[in-house]
Amino acid sequence: MYMKTISIKNSEIIKSWWVADAQGKVLGRFASQISQILRGKHKPNFTPHMDMGDFVIIINAEKINVSGNKETEKTYFSHTGYPGGVKEKSLASVRKSNPERILMNAVKGMLPHNKLGRSILRHLKVYNGPTHPHVSQNPKNLEV
Repeated sequence: MYMKTISIKNSEIIKSWWVADAQGKVLGRFASQISQILRGKHKPNFTPHMDMGDFVIIINAEKINVSGNKETEKTYFSHTGYPGGVKEKSLASVRKSNPERILMNAVKGMLPHNKLGRSILRHLKVYNGPTHPHVSQNPKNLEV
């Protein structure tokens, strides 16, 4: 009659490796699905305070699509910490210089903004071309 809340242990967590192809996908929707897999929300024994998500490898990061006028109007903001140290780049210029950063930034914003989120983000591997160095992990294809 009594309901029990089951709490999973670190030793019971099973982590898998997934490969997702970003070619032709829309940035926000794709990043949302990737962040849920990184977090572990697709598992039946999801525990919010634990790092129980899987590893995700994203290939073809430079071929991600955006809708509307975001290619020219979306800006990435950074500050050096010094007076007048504001730096802004458009999505088009970031795509030329460092296209992996587009996906990393989008997924990072969808994870918890604390120590857990920073440790989960380390499980995301983003690459420009169709190849990656994680073949020995035998990753499964992720249809998103």
